[in-house]
Order: sequence, then C-alpha cells, then structure tokens
Amino acid sequence: MKIIKNFLWNSSYQLFILVVPFVTIPYISRVLGPSGVGINAYTNSIIQYFILIGSLGFSLYGNREIAYNREDKQEYTKIFWEICLLRTLMILISSGLFFVFLLVYSKYKIAFIMQYFSLFAVIFDVSWFFMGMENFRVTVTRNIIVKLFSVLLIFLLVKDSHDIFIYILILSGSTLLGNLTMFPYLKRYLVKVDFFTLKIWRHLKPSLILFIPQIAINIYIVLNKTMLGRLDSVTAAGYFDNSDRVIKVLLAVITATGTVMLPHIANAYAKGELNKIKEFLKFFFDFVSFLSIPLMFGIIAISKYFAIWFFGKSFAAVGTIMQIESVIIPIMAWSNVIGAQYLLPENKNKDYTIAVTIGAILNLFLNIPLILLWGVNGAATATVISEIGVTSYELYIISSEIEISLFFKEVWKYLISGLIMAVSVFYLNELLLFNVTVLFLDVLVGITIYISMLIFLRASFLKIVLRKLNDYRK
Repeated sequence: MKIIKNFLWNSSYQLFILVVPFVTIPYISRVLGPSGVGINAYTNSIIQYFILIGSLGFSLYGNREIAYNREDKQEYTKIFWEICLLRTLMILISSGLFFVFLLVYSKYKIAFIMQYFSLFAVIFDVSWFFMGMENFRVTVTRNIIVKLFSVLLIFLLVKDSHDIFIYILILSGSTLLGNLTMFPYLKRYLVKVDFFTLKIWRHLKPSLILFIPQIAINIYIVLNKTMLGRLDSVTAAGYFDNSDRVIKVLLAVITATGTVMLPHIANAYAKGELNKIKEFLKFFFDFVSFLSIPLMFGIIAISKYFAIWFFGKSFAAVGTIMQIESVIIPIMAWSNVIGAQYLLPENKNKDYTIAVTIGAILNLFLNIPLILLWGVNGAATATVISEIGVTSYELYIISSEIEISLFFKEVWKYLISGLIMAVSVFYLNELLLFNVTVLFLDVLVGITIYISMLIFLRASFLKIVLRKLNDYRK
C-alpha cells in the first residue's frame, strides 16, 4: 500500500511537470528564441559539472543509507547530519573551483553567475532524506508549490530576449528557495545528537564509489549541450535542449517507479527478501515496457508537426531531433528498472558504475565525429547509441541471476501495437491542421488503438493489472 501511495505521489508530480512545460516552453521559446534558450542550456550544462563535484554521490548514497537504518532514529539522525556537513564542505570547494573558472572563461559571465544559485542550493537539498524515509508527499508538495511560483515569475518578468538573465535567475533561485522550505519538515524525524561524535569522513569513500557512475551519467546527460555549444553553436544547443526536455519529462513519468522503489527494495534487500525483489523487478519491467514503447512511437508520429506548433517555426529542426531521441524512452526505462531497482539497492555498485561508464565513453567518443558530420542530429544519435550500450551491459550482468527472456517475452506485443498506433496517428496528422484539439485527438486515438491491439494480442500484463486492482478493492 505504501509503495502505491509513493508511486502515486511521485507520478502526480511527474504528471505535473509534464503539464508545466506545455505552458512555459512555448512562451520561452518564442520570447528568448533559439539563441536565448541555447545560452541557458549551454551555461547550465557547465554548472552541472560543478554541481556534480560538490554533490559527489551523496543523494543516492544518503537515500540508501537512510532506507537501511530508518528503524533506528538515533542512527539515521547521525547519518543525516554527517552527510549534510560533508556535502556542505564539498559544495564550498566546488564553489571555489567555479569562481576560478569564471576568472579564466569570460563568455556568458552574467549567465554563469545567475546559474551559480543552483550550485549553492545543493547545500540545502535534503530530498534524499525524505526519499529514504519513503515520504514522497513532502518533496512532491514542495516541488509543486515552488514550480508554480517560478512559472508565475517567468510570465511576469521575462518579456523579451534581453531578459535571459532574469529567466536563469528565476530557475536557479527557485531551486534554492525550494530546498530551504524542506527543512521545517525535518523536526518530526530527527532527534538530538552530540555533534562532537559525528564522523563525517566515514561517508566519503562509499559516496565516491557512487560518484563515479554519477560522473558518467552526467557526462552523457549534459555533454551533448556543452559540445554542441563548442563545436556547433548555442543555437544548436538550444534545439537539442528543447527536444531533450520533452523526451526527459515523458521519461520521468515512467521512471518515477525507480525513485519510489529504490528505498523499498533496499529495505527488502537488508531483510534478505531476494525472491520478493525479483518479483517486483519482473512486474515493473513489464510496466515500463507497457508505457514507454507507445510513448516512443507517439513522439515519432507527431513530432514533425508538434515541434513547429509547440516551440514556434524557428524551432522546426527540433522535430527530427525528437524522432531520433525518442528511441531512448524504452531503452532508458529498462535501464532504470535494472540499475535503480536492482543493482543499486543490492549494492552492486561496481556493475552499475561500469554500465554508465560505458555510456559515457560511447557518448564522448561518438559526439565529436557525429556532431561534425550531422550537427545536432548527430548529438541525438550519439545519445541513443550510448543508452543502448548502458542497457545492454546491465542486461548482460543480471542474466546470470535472472532469466532475461522472461522480461522480453511480450515486448513484441507492445512493439506491434505501438507501430500500428503510430501509423494511424501519423496519417491523422497528415489530414488535419495540427493544434491543441488535434493533439488531444492524437492521444485519444493512440490510446484506443494501442489498448485495443494489446487486448487482441492477449497481453498478459493487462490481466495482471486487472487482478491487482481487484485484489486492492477487496
């Protein structure tokens, strides 16, 4: 029951942030243009490296450690303060490195200074603690309120392309404000501890172990925008950023299960309930396949018209980028199930690290030739190949413990249903002038065709869901 509640809380937030871009992105794209969007994307990609250095692997590590010890108030309180103090020290070191960077690199200096608030905000980020305690209501409620506040400020203060710095400040400043608002909720969980007994350095080594995969993950999350800004233009970075934001928001709805399940599976692993973990794994692999495959085909079917309608004519190139990048939706969904819901909770950090390092290396070495050859489409292609590398290795690693063929037993049904749905929606858009009404019609027609095909093909996942719903009602 707690898992369902947490998933609903987390999914509700992911659905909320799915709706928000439909309000802000079209406005920002038209007001700031490709260049303004690109400046934000490029400078933000740089600040992420400093955030990475300051954060180490504290969020993942802290989430897991709190989950391991959440029955012992004294112990998890000590762990909380030890991690907070250690991360504060690391953020201060990273801030020093950032200001040295500003002395050397003078381009977009004001934009970088505005981005700095995102780095400083990490000191006050305690969301990992609430996730470890499996209290997602606090983080979701906070995030929704802060997001609404930032949206309001964007519409009130960002009026033309000269307001790019105000826009960046709103985004980074709202992150800082949001993190600060979480501290009052801590008093119901924490107890008094003797700060002189805290041993902050005991967390450094295990956090560094998780820091290595975080480096790799961030390389192929932000490297594309950094390299596009350097090898092509900030405008190309803006194109890629808009495509990436839509794809990642859709993906976030699916991978919400990973955030919810990590502390739960970590707790089950600590109790030795291995069969229970494998049962969860199989179910959620089916679940993300059921959701991600039609999303991939849906993006391929509508992106040509959606990009122009949503971002404006100056962003027409985003349509093709979205079609290429949509392939990562099921691939990353599968990777999230294996990595976040199995490898990390079971302390298989080495395997997880190797997997994401493979992705980072592929992305690094493919980006240069593919960007020079195909520009922004090359960056999207490099992303897809990198994600395939990550997921393939993860599947290989767990194949000795779990029968992989069971995971993919019915994927062909989702692929056939999704393909038929995509063809139908594509031709529907060829006949009608794309607008918000047609978009909703696309979704309605797509869901109807997809579910109808799965019923016709007798997909067992639908039967499992219906059975679980009936059990829940009883």
